[in-house]
Amino acid sequence: MSALNHMLPFTSAPEHLCILRLSAVGDICHTVPVVRSIQRQWPETRITWIIGKLEASLVGDLPGIEFIIFDKSRGWRAYSALWKQLEGRHFNALLQMQISMRSSLASLRISADIKLGFDRARAKDYQWLFTNARIKATPRQHVMDGLFGFADAIGVTDLTSHWDIPIPATAQDFVAQHLPDNKPVLVISPCSSNRARNWRNWSAEGYAQVADYAAKKYGMQVVLTGGPSEMEKNYGEKIGAFAKHAPVNLIGRTNLKQLLAVIQRADVIVTPDSGPAHMATTVGTPVIGLYVTSNPQRSGPYFSPQWVVNKYPEALQAEMGKTVDDVPWGQRVRSAEAMGRILVDDVIEKLDGLCAYVDCQIEDLIEYIPEEQE
Repeated sequence: MSALNHMLPFTSAPEHLCILRLSAVGDICHTVPVVRSIQRQWPETRITWIIGKLEASLVGDLPGIEFIIFDKSRGWRAYSALWKQLEGRHFNALLQMQISMRSSLASLRISADIKLGFDRARAKDYQWLFTNARIKATPRQHVMDGLFGFADAIGVTDLTSHWDIPIPATAQDFVAQHLPDNKPVLVISPCSSNRARNWRNWSAEGYAQVADYAAKKYGMQVVLTGGPSEMEKNYGEKIGAFAKHAPVNLIGRTNLKQLLAVIQRADVIVTPDSGPAHMATTVGTPVIGLYVTSNPQRSGPYFSPQWVVNKYPEALQAEMGKTVDDVPWGQRVRSAEAMGRILVDDVIEKLDGLCAYVDCQIEDLIEYIPEEQE
């Protein structure tokens, strides 16, 4: 146990807390309910969140929080700009919720009584050298549960998940302009990043076949979403070329608020391990996650485990000859062929199951609607 762990949990509301979580979009989505829990328990506590520039465009309007942007594109100037903004300020605790050398270096000149980091087993990249207190060691957790360990350590007792990320009217207007009101919507967010060499991206042909199935069987309007990189745009063009039912292609045409509004409008999203999978969780949209190269028990869509196509154990066995229990919790499979283990029928099976489940829920709800009184 670290020397200052005895000062935790707080027995009264701290005056000022600092959150250090810069990126990425999915992990920012995991962090929001932790911050919301702190706000519920201690509404009088001031919270400052140091965050990346892109990520701030998604959550930077959360009420009651001061956001300070760390723009990594500025290199060393980003550190000096951050430290200048924080000069003369002091926090009761810094919650160092990101494991990276960049975030650890950023923490060096943040003045705080307690610098709370991960337990030694999870404090990779030497994070333990930059902190003086640690959260409880709990192996094999989902990423979001691990982040909730910070709230638990400081004394927050209500650890339920609430997001309420604001969606501006302009983003809702964008959805109204591009999507019909009278059709169910399937969002396909095909790429997990803008890097061409990425082991988590499924085939364009596979996505096109799923899109056609959804359009034909369920009358769904299929929408493609993604970032502005050439790789992602090319992916969208390929899916559109293979598909017999033309999808609405919004790849490269949305900011994060517009993307969140699109996902909120959707009935379901199909995506690999990616930021949009976790954005969907924040707005209650079911996720058919395509997981082969990473463990969905660790990084899968938090409320949609039953809809995940999980070929991770199979890939581990084939590539390493090991089971999930044999490898470190964050172990990835890095193989160009890995995502080929997912078949179109695997995804269709999940889509059929989800649609049947939703229909049953609606029928059950209708049964309980009281008849109109005469």
